[in-house]
Amino acid sequence: MKLICHFPAHKSVPDKYVLPPEKRPCDHELLDDLSVALPVIDLQRAVAEGRRQVVGEIMEAGKEFGFIQVVNHGVGEDVIQGFREAAMEFFRMPEEAKLKYYSTDHNKPFRVFSGSLTSHNDANDIRYWRDCLKLRCYPVEKLMHQCPSQPEMFREHLAKYAVAVQELARSFLRLIAEGLGFDNHDFFEGDLSGGETLMNVNYYPRCPDPSLTMGIRPHSDRHLLTILSQGEVSGLQAKHRGRWICVQPIRNAFVINFGLQMEIVTNGLLSSVEHRAVTNSAKARMSVASLITPKMDCRVGPAPAMLDEETNPPKFKDFVCSEFTEAYEAAAGNREAVLDFFKIHHTQNPACVNQQFNMH
Repeated sequence: MKLICHFPAHKSVPDKYVLPPEKRPCDHELLDDLSVALPVIDLQRAVAEGRRQVVGEIMEAGKEFGFIQVVNHGVGEDVIQGFREAAMEFFRMPEEAKLKYYSTDHNKPFRVFSGSLTSHNDANDIRYWRDCLKLRCYPVEKLMHQCPSQPEMFREHLAKYAVAVQELARSFLRLIAEGLGFDNHDFFEGDLSGGETLMNVNYYPRCPDPSLTMGIRPHSDRHLLTILSQGEVSGLQAKHRGRWICVQPIRNAFVINFGLQMEIVTNGLLSSVEHRAVTNSAKARMSVASLITPKMDCRVGPAPAMLDEETNPPKFKDFVCSEFTEAYEAAAGNREAVLDFFKIHHTQNPACVNQQFNMH
């Protein structure tokens, strides 16, 4: 299987990347829509007297958009650009140097794949326009030896980036806990955010005709939190009030969005919003997504502080994180189908629902 970045120059999109008409982006959705701007929050204000205001801005943006851009976040420009350049250098390596890592085995700690399928059961084998480097990056002392030593300095830059982003995640989750009114601002510490951090380095080569294909399908993330460095080329779009809006790139900013497990922990207060990636005919684009996730044996459910049996009863049942992963894969990432696995239907006795629920 060839990576898209090694295709010869095409004047048209190859047939196996041409989506059915109903799955293609509309022409107007390929334009940068500036009428709705994603909130940009300066996290530096959270270390001083502006902390309460920052917390309020995060909660307001989270409820309205499910996506937030943050600046002055504490991750140095040298750390961000150092790893982005190392990752780009990986994609520039000769094809044979990368293909030894090519795999569709989800259990591999470091792998490269290309053109993810539009459906697990798609007989026509239609694919999305993306090459992806998928790896496990934190804790670094446990996982870094599994990453390649080439290109030079790749591991060193990855380790610095992974540690810095993990600290940003911890700080941001404390702000979320404050915004939710939790007495324990370290609520998300430990098992709830202590799983191995996954990373997707998504590379979208220039596309001959962005109106015919997509980089990533519409989906909601399954994890607790996603921290994305999207670079300086636009392509990320988020669903807002029934339409797609472009997330405008800001140099060295991070885009943070909530995963489905955060939606369940907050009993639906903070939604995991659908998003997708469109392609670009003029420039290649690379994004780096760090996925903060619970430990696989962690028990997850609505936080007790969020619940009131009369005014806000639990909307979701508790589950073990590994069960959620099974549900997500079984539903091919469909937001409503995944959440439906775990919803409590209050017309029934919740105890009966728990008895009926069986992931296997």
